[in-house]
Amino acid sequence: MEKEYRNLFRSLNTRLDGEDINMLSPLQLAYIGDAVFELCVRTYLLQREMPVKKLHDETIKYVKAKAQSTFVHELEGILTEKEKYLVRRGRNAKTHSTPKNADIMDYRYATGFESLIGYLYLTGQDDRVVELFDKIIHLSTNN
Repeated sequence: MEKEYRNLFRSLNTRLDGEDINMLSPLQLAYIGDAVFELCVRTYLLQREMPVKKLHDETIKYVKAKAQSTFVHELEGILTEKEKYLVRRGRNAKTHSTPKNADIMDYRYATGFESLIGYLYLTGQDDRVVELFDKIIHLSTNN
């Protein structure tokens, strides 16, 4: 049953294959990674049975640039060389916007983090996304 849901969203776009995914810009990967990570956070927080306003406030704590920058630094020791490369590539991407409420370096590392999550998602590495997310939750609840 779980596998049916796991591939639901990916099956919406059957035109992307491995080579196409490797050709996406870091900002395109971050675009999808942002959505995937926020969905992970929202799904996790939904278990806590709190009012929607509180759910929103708690979600922001995880998805803001400062938090994502912290997460990527804390995960660095368990990332593969390919994953570190994806983070660097995302971090160094030229953006055409400036962060509203974030330090520029936090914003860049957050973009790198989102690029990694987007790549893992698009390449079907759901188990790795879940593994990294579980580590983030563990680190967040122990701080």
